[in-house]
Amino acid sequence: MGRGDALELKVPGPAGERAVRVSNPDKVYFPERGITKRQIVEYYLAVSEPLLRVLAQRPVTLKRYVDGVTGEAFYAKRVPRGAPDWVDSVEITFPSGRTARQICPTEPAVLAWAANLGTFDFHPWPVRRPHLDHPDELRVDLDPQPGTGFADAVAVAAVLREVLAEAGLVGYPKTSGGRGIHVAVRIRPEWTFVQVRRAVIALAREVTRRIPDRATASWWKEERGDRVFLDFNQAARDRTIASAWSVRGTPRATVSMPLTWNDLVDVHPDDFDVFTAPALLVQRGDPHAGVDDESFGVEMLLDWALRDERDHDLGDLPYPPEYPKMPGEPLRVQPSRAKRPTS
Repeated sequence: MGRGDALELKVPGPAGERAVRVSNPDKVYFPERGITKRQIVEYYLAVSEPLLRVLAQRPVTLKRYVDGVTGEAFYAKRVPRGAPDWVDSVEITFPSGRTARQICPTEPAVLAWAANLGTFDFHPWPVRRPHLDHPDELRVDLDPQPGTGFADAVAVAAVLREVLAEAGLVGYPKTSGGRGIHVAVRIRPEWTFVQVRRAVIALAREVTRRIPDRATASWWKEERGDRVFLDFNQAARDRTIASAWSVRGTPRATVSMPLTWNDLVDVHPDDFDVFTAPALLVQRGDPHAGVDDESFGVEMLLDWALRDERDHDLGDLPYPPEYPKMPGEPLRVQPSRAKRPTS
């Protein structure tokens, strides 16, 4: 595996030019296609403008693959040691109550610096400073289960779009970089993580009512079947998804590509990778450039949540296992293991 000498990039930005050192630039990160660390750094500089709009003022977790896509990845939830003083950061609070400082990207040099550390994915929180306890983005993760694929996610996304419109919301879809689809809705930072998660649950339940054979909001895998799971727990505090323009840990070096709704029916996730995405950006611009033009409220979704509880006895759903027990949360026991009353 070729390594090569370190190189120094001069990266322009709002505060002037930064020197970013790239060690082992010829280190192969994606063996199937021979893609090197240097090419990943160059990719992130090529898409830095729209990516920084996505990450602006947000705490960001880095998903790092220091040995490339064939090695073990890990999530860096704190500012890495040795970070330059121009790498901005912000203090976040985990569900446990502990705190940490996470990077808060503000300029292209930060993206290049992170890529040099083996970062493939940028995972931004759905909050912006100073409103770190109040999400400004409602996210829906359409996760195809075994037996389903991207085409199934597209079909569910079409229904999701209809339900969002009925709730007075506008969503912006993107490929996950794998088989799934992510949809972002810009909301006003007036609700807590708990409230926004409850709104996503109500949204997911409404979608599944309309297409129960294709979509599910069941947290337990044994109940999902061959359907697309609307992962409501991605709205929980400290749960994040890869940002638009992020490189994913796939053999092809696919990226999470922002799209229009009309695009979804004609594309495949493999269409978008570190080679094709920059050219598409030049050709057609950023499909999500207008996401910040208008923000919305989740009042109707919260009304649906109250309706579900009142009329259908559908309350909260389980949190992920590492979370503290939450008020009103049902038991975190999968149905097949739940104790049944003896006769």
